[in-house]
Amino acid sequence: MSLFEQTGTRPAAPLAARLRPRSLDEFVGQAHLVGPGRALRAAIDDDQVHSLILWGPPGVGKTSLALIIAAKTRSHVEQVNAVTAGVADLRRIIAEAQDRRRFHGHRTLLLVDEIHRFNKAQQDVLLPHVEDGTLILIGATTENPFYQVNATLVSRSRVAQLQPLADGEIRAIVARALADPQGLGGLGLAIEEDALAHLVRLSNGDARVALNVLEAAALAVGATGGRRVTLDAVADAAQRRPLAYDQAGDAHYDTISAFIKSLRGSDPDAAVYWLARMLAAGEDPRFIARRMIVHAAEDVGLADPTALLVATAAAHAVEYVGLPEARIPMAEAAIYIATAPKSNAVVRAISAAGEDVQEQRAGRVPVHLRDTSHPQAVRQMRHGVDYRYPHDAPGGFVPQDYWPEGMTRRRYYEPTDRGLEAELRRRLAAWWGEEPAL
Repeated sequence: MSLFEQTGTRPAAPLAARLRPRSLDEFVGQAHLVGPGRALRAAIDDDQVHSLILWGPPGVGKTSLALIIAAKTRSHVEQVNAVTAGVADLRRIIAEAQDRRRFHGHRTLLLVDEIHRFNKAQQDVLLPHVEDGTLILIGATTENPFYQVNATLVSRSRVAQLQPLADGEIRAIVARALADPQGLGGLGLAIEEDALAHLVRLSNGDARVALNVLEAAALAVGATGGRRVTLDAVADAAQRRPLAYDQAGDAHYDTISAFIKSLRGSDPDAAVYWLARMLAAGEDPRFIARRMIVHAAEDVGLADPTALLVATAAAHAVEYVGLPEARIPMAEAAIYIATAPKSNAVVRAISAAGEDVQEQRAGRVPVHLRDTSHPQAVRQMRHGVDYRYPHDAPGGFVPQDYWPEGMTRRRYYEPTDRGLEAELRRRLAAWWGEEPAL
């Protein structure tokens, strides 16, 4: 069955399929794309959608949005899966679209599931007909199209990036599922708050996961004559033990604190444990990745500047790959930061400089350091006069005053004797003739 195939309202259809929104008014989330006043929403309402690639993680509305566009358009709609559709299938669709356009003036909307799986032959067949408007392409993909789809095809389409659903949006979808007769409304069920909180956490922004687990839990509760979906029912349906973790409360802050202190304390095993615990509890991996970037700079700094690169690469992997695979580069970054030599000299330097900026009088930029890009400023104001170009000196260094007028030289950066900073200490002492204090 194609990702885009309508399942209707057959009772046997999964809850997620039965609750699929039929209009933008029922669509939950992605307000940055289809909220009131947004360009894509106006294009859908006016049936003026051009070729579009919907990119985002599972369960965030790619299928639903594609189906809403198909339902709103007056164009003929064709649906294919990039895995199963061969070149012959595409040639047939193109030929029929050309005839439809030539003889009846009708457009053809082509919905393509897993568009990133199109091979070169498939893309070469489609490209000229997307370009000349014979086909309006609506593709869906969980992979970054800028890397995984032919650049020429991407350049002829708008890429709309869908985001994981927020906790409040998942809650709204669950509430609708429990109330809607097409969903679980006929069962008269309610869900307990701790069960709902656990369901929201484990869904991790994926509405399909939330609805699948809710349906399994509801069926189990209904089979025993119950009317309340409990935490135990949700945990059993998800086959995931609930963890004491509140993303807005103490557990959230205490756990990330334990993770950070394990990194700072050079215990890679504890760091990996707290990382795994946060991910299992449904913590936003982007939040964890951002904290690792900060602490790679704050607690490792220039003792090993590669730590910042590794942490940044892990954050990119979270966006580019997503969970569950992204947990591996995240663990790699955590282990690297934990095992790197430690220095907080960078954060102490910027903090001390910041204090001087707030407390000291802001002296003018000395004439020899001022901008020389404007010839008149050089002639009349003598900007840059007496500036000594370091590359002209032996070793690429020349001592001169780089401080504001009226301010004496300060020592903000005090490198440690650990890691790369030991070499930086030696270098600074050789240049400026003074040994930084430990």
